[in-house]
Amino acid sequence: MRFIIALLMATLTAAPALAAPVCAERDDAAPALARLQDAMAEGRFIAYQPTDLKVWDGNPVQASEVSIRRDLETLRPWFDGLITYGAHSGAERIPAIAKDLGYRAVVMGVWDPEDDVELANALAAWKQHPDIVVGVSLGNEMVLSGRANWREMERTVENFRTKAPGLPLSVTEPFAQFLDGAEAAPLLARLDFLAVNVHPVFEKWFADAPPFNWADFVKQVTSRLAAERFCGPILVKETGVPTAPEAAGFTPEKQKQFYGELARQMPPSRNLAFAYFSAFDAPWRVYDESAVAGHHPEEAHWGLFKEDRTPKPVMKELPKLD
Repeated sequence: MRFIIALLMATLTAAPALAAPVCAERDDAAPALARLQDAMAEGRFIAYQPTDLKVWDGNPVQASEVSIRRDLETLRPWFDGLITYGAHSGAERIPAIAKDLGYRAVVMGVWDPEDDVELANALAAWKQHPDIVVGVSLGNEMVLSGRANWREMERTVENFRTKAPGLPLSVTEPFAQFLDGAEAAPLLARLDFLAVNVHPVFEKWFADAPPFNWADFVKQVTSRLAAERFCGPILVKETGVPTAPEAAGFTPEKQKQFYGELARQMPPSRNLAFAYFSAFDAPWRVYDESAVAGHHPEEAHWGLFKEDRTPKPVMKELPKLD
């Protein structure tokens, strides 16, 4: 146990500290940001990509409105907030369907911030449904994957802001990208909220550690982000445990244990909350491009539900919303 704790602390103390956290304070975005914070504190978010939307050799398969509605009907008893990954191939319809089903908040993802059509789709969804679209996350792990650098992401945020001054904006990177060095600071100062990925399963100590340490790692990482990097609301977009392959140490029981412990250690608030990751298994992702080189069979099994919308054991422990 001492060895596990030492590894955990080494991870958290490896990055240099900044003098003070930074964040934007923009009056234009304040009303929508308040709605996001209400949903963080009072509701429950899940990261969602339509089960119909698959990507083969870089070509997305269109998701039907019927399938998206069935997905969201499946999730609604337990979740009232969604975080999406793109505004294309049918996913741009998610806010309208979610509103009809009684969801309270959608953080829209834009997979390719250089795609004018996708940007236009996100803007149109916000303008049509400003009461439910509470934010946009521009890109997912753009810096980690080498698709952009920090300066380019700054320009992306500023360019989009001119078109949507009242819409809270964020970007998404793994926590280490924000903690390592000061390069991210100018971008962080321009964000209204921080969407961050924190995956203890990718840390070397994970396999031998108990669930308490898995959840504590997420708590410690986000506490450091708040203390040293960003003073606005922090929404953990991705964290979780895949349910397979068992040979790699991933099981449904470990997924259930992780979320039970995380919910105990990190009760939601207006400044910090986590989303469950993710809604449904996605077998096609094993063959998709990854920000990290290599074969990743676990990418197929992050869902709280299987691809056919069958619930996994974790859902038996998660209370339904009132």
